[in-house]
Amino acid sequence: MEYLSVNCRNFRNKLNSFQQYNLFPDNISKVVASILKDIKHCGDEALFSYTLKFDQAKITARNIRVKKNQRIASRKALSKYDLSQIKKAIACVKDFHLKTIPQSWLEKNLHGAMVGETFYPIQRVGLYIPGGEVPLASSVIMSAVLAKIAKVPEIVVATPPQKGGGINKQLLAVLDLCGVDEIFLMGGAQAIGALAYGTKSVPPVDKIFGPGNAYVVEAKRQVFGSVGIDLLPGPSEVMVIGDPNANPSYIAADLLAQAEHGTGKEKIYAVLQGKSIVEAVSRELEQQIKGLLHREKIKRVFSNGLLLIEYDRLEQAIAIANEIAPEHLELHAKGSALKKMQKKITTAGAMLIGESTPTVLGDFTAGPSHTLPTGGTGRFFSGMQLRDFYRRTSIVRYDQESLLKAAPIVKTFSKIEGLDAHGNSILKRLL
Repeated sequence: MEYLSVNCRNFRNKLNSFQQYNLFPDNISKVVASILKDIKHCGDEALFSYTLKFDQAKITARNIRVKKNQRIASRKALSKYDLSQIKKAIACVKDFHLKTIPQSWLEKNLHGAMVGETFYPIQRVGLYIPGGEVPLASSVIMSAVLAKIAKVPEIVVATPPQKGGGINKQLLAVLDLCGVDEIFLMGGAQAIGALAYGTKSVPPVDKIFGPGNAYVVEAKRQVFGSVGIDLLPGPSEVMVIGDPNANPSYIAADLLAQAEHGTGKEKIYAVLQGKSIVEAVSRELEQQIKGLLHREKIKRVFSNGLLLIEYDRLEQAIAIANEIAPEHLELHAKGSALKKMQKKITTAGAMLIGESTPTVLGDFTAGPSHTLPTGGTGRFFSGMQLRDFYRRTSIVRYDQESLLKAAPIVKTFSKIEGLDAHGNSILKRLL
């Protein structure tokens, strides 16, 4: 745990130093490049070999794809109560994204020609769903529901097999509830390679979505261009801004929740107004961590990934948030201060407003996808959205009348750029 005051010497340098981490170290990049090369050239043989090596699961062409009867049987793993709550989460996410369906349009431009846009669903998408110790069932909902709304014809899921083979039953049940029927037991960089390049058992996709560890993210970076990717979401981040009247118990609980991801690379920020609330939050952290199942993992995250920042004026907190561009930003304030932060902070992946809105709501059920930009990329990236599952084609249609109006413009630019064939393509139509 580190502590910084905005008034300390070299505050900006110390903040930048804490924020930085190398998501793509050379050793990981080299390992991933080697894996991808093997998948590209050796296909299934390399895929099955790496699955045995990294996941301790013997996967073959016969069992890599989850069978229909397994999906149907998986629902029995859910209690009626859990099934009901999962369906409600799906409904919330669906309701949010139905409001964001892009609309095709066609109108006359200034020349009188018809111009517009048409949106088409991507034909085949791959959704990477982390498995292992923590099968991220919520990530299924946050991606598969969007693909379904966009009417993507082919939705493929890759998720690491459990040791010895198989798939977590609860995760499989959620996949079935979301209507995903093409599920492959494969994980890590080798799964990204299979989705990108294809193998005998795994047909390639057009675009890959979803979070993962450093190897998965690096693999997505390296295959980009051969296949589309959504974004490069790294380790989880949260920033909580609290004024002097914020509830330290709530703040501590939310910091602990994000540290629970436990990769050791999480970045946890508490930006607090005044020494008293900094001290109160510190005490709450010490108390609340004692009863948590993953307290040892949380402690490791906190040892070098938790930063308590004390600020004096609201403008300072706003500036810090805009610079860090956190994945999740919680605003624990009221009145004019809350309104000002909402208006002035422009780089957060997701903004959770008021002390009754913890990040876990965004993680599981609020509506927007929880796949969000990290590592400061919120300055230029947005979180996963419905439009990511479409591709757009621009439409242009001229007739002779509108062509006459455009011709002088084409002639001018053809002359400026020395491209006489460009000009001729218009002149031939006007003779």
